[in-house]
Parts: sequence; structure tokens; C-alpha cells
Amino acid sequence: MSRLVNDLIRKGYLRTDDVISAFSEIHRTEFIPSDLEGQAEADIPLPIGYGQTISQPLTVALMLELLEPRSGQNILDVGSGSGWTTALLAHIVGSAGNVTAIEVIPELCRSGEKNVSKFSFIKKGVVQFHCQTAENGFEKKAPYDRILVSASVEEIPKAFKEQLVVGGKMVIPVRNEIWFVEKRGSDDFNIEKFSGFAFVPFVEKN
Repeated sequence: MSRLVNDLIRKGYLRTDDVISAFSEIHRTEFIPSDLEGQAEADIPLPIGYGQTISQPLTVALMLELLEPRSGQNILDVGSGSGWTTALLAHIVGSAGNVTAIEVIPELCRSGEKNVSKFSFIKKGVVQFHCQTAENGFEKKAPYDRILVSASVEEIPKAFKEQLVVGGKMVIPVRNEIWFVEKRGSDDFNIEKFSGFAFVPFVEKN
């Protein structure tokens, strides 16, 4: 187990076996530019080009623990960027699950897919990448058990709410907060807010 993973466990950000296993097996170094590989274990965001970043590991750990992904689930990963969160989620959902990755910046979408292809998730059909805006979610694969969003919105898009199953969970940055959203009914959402975070803005169209 890496020093980074041990630190995140010790600080209480990594708590559950599934998420710890994903962090231990899906190394961040596979998702960053080669000239930054020496900083892969640093708990900081790193640039991945096109004005975007791969999030700080602490933040990703917090978001995944809130999301509570499970084996066999159908998950939408919005703003997949480097592909790291996509691969982490794919490791957790396993061969019976599915992860739909959406990235609006074509170059990042292609590089993220290339990064994830280092593992077996795409070949096995667990992960599919789509280079497009996510402003309308991705209805073709809906409804989703979980939705993870890695770019900041001003308000939760209506499509995300509609495409989440009742009982499903979504973790999404809203302005400078991380919101945990649980859908309790067709128009009934329980929301918890965690402040003190910064994310790249949600891009509606390329």
C-alpha cells in the first residue's frame, strides 16, 4: 500500500474496503503527464492540460466515500478528465457494473480513454467514453445508481436529477462546496454540503 493511501487512511478520508482497494490498485501515476510522475504521490491537484487538473487525492477520496459506489452499479462519471475517477469507479463496480464517462474537451476525452485502456475495463465493456457535453446527462444509459461530477456548477442540472434512480446518490461540486445528494422520491432530494473546495468550472459546450 502506498504512502499516499496510508496517509489518506490515517487522516480518515479513506474508510471503506472497496474505495481503499480501488486507490491501492489504480495508481494516480497512470493518469498524469510523464513529467509530473514524481508528484503522483503528493496530495495536491496537478495540471493535465487544457486548463484542467486531476483532483487532489484527498478530495477524490472524500467524494468517493460520500458516493458509496457498489459492485454491479450503473454510474455516470461527469467531467472524467484524466480518467482516474472513471478507473477507480470501474474497479469498484466490477464486471457486472457499468461506468459511463463524459468529457467535453475532445483531447482530454481521448487521453483519458487511453489512460483507462491500460487496465481491462474498456476491453471488458465496463467503461465507455463519450466526448461530448454532459449538460443533458447521458440518457442512453440512464437511470444511474450513482452520479459523480468533477466540475463545479452553479446549480444541479435538471437532467442529473431526473437520470438518478430513486434511492440513488450523487456527489457534485456546487460553486465552492461539495454537495452530497440522495434522491428519496421523484422530486425529493436530501442534500448535505461540505465547504472549502475549489473545482474547475462545468463546461456546457466545447
